[in-house]
Amino acid sequence: MSETIVGTLLVEGTAALRASADEAVARGEAELLLRHALGVSRAWLFAHGDDEVTPALAGQFRCYCSRRAAGEPIAYIMGRREFFSLDLAVTSAVLIPRPETELLVELALTRIDEGATASIADLGTGSGAIALAVAHARPRAQVLATDASLAALAVARENAERLRIDNVEFAQGDWCAALGARTFDVIVSNPPYIAAGDRHLGEGDLRFEPGSALASGVDGLDAIRIIVHDARAHLRSGGTLLFEHGYDQGAACRTLLEQAQYGEVFTAVDLEGRDRVSGGRLR
Repeated sequence: MSETIVGTLLVEGTAALRASADEAVARGEAELLLRHALGVSRAWLFAHGDDEVTPALAGQFRCYCSRRAAGEPIAYIMGRREFFSLDLAVTSAVLIPRPETELLVELALTRIDEGATASIADLGTGSGAIALAVAHARPRAQVLATDASLAALAVARENAERLRIDNVEFAQGDWCAALGARTFDVIVSNPPYIAAGDRHLGEGDLRFEPGSALASGVDGLDAIRIIVHDARAHLRSGGTLLFEHGYDQGAACRTLLEQAQYGEVFTAVDLEGRDRVSGGRLR
């Protein structure tokens, strides 16, 4: 049987990925990568298992499998990740959007009326995931997405243009420094919050993601401390600050918010029951 038959390639890819994942995961990832290489749907893949694939496309698929077997995240290989039903482009310049971050978007949306002309800032936007999800769900709102990285802002701008979301703008700068003298109804952020020496930084997908988007000081809270302190000057009266953090940082984040004189301080848990987002309101 030809080595470039669809079904044969799928078996080959699964075998290549089995060393780093169990059979079901390896098969699922091989399917995703083969569909990406061929530009086809899952239904097409299984309806054309006996079809011949060109050597060029077969080679592309094998290259994808080699990269994945070496640990590179699928999102970077495919250049795409879905977030809040938006198809986002991602590169190694940005953090890969994760499902748990959708909680931050949901909490922000509960604080923005659907017909409101609210003003929102997203600090450290990366791929633009949070800013674009909020802007898409609240088209009358105005969203400012900031990042210290020009490469990240380029990815975010590309996503906004491709998705035709035009109520978002972009600015370069470190956290609130990019906001100038502007004030907002809601400020959101998914800052780095992993401790600099955490062993997980050398494992799995984290090895390939930008370190500046992951680690922040010896306890992981350096960026959060800056945001909590500086955001007060950029929130309108009654405005809300919301940010993501680690599963074991809820209590520390609430303390930081209370010390900075925010009111209605809270921590929300994700679908797995872990502390994930904290916030407070400017009194």
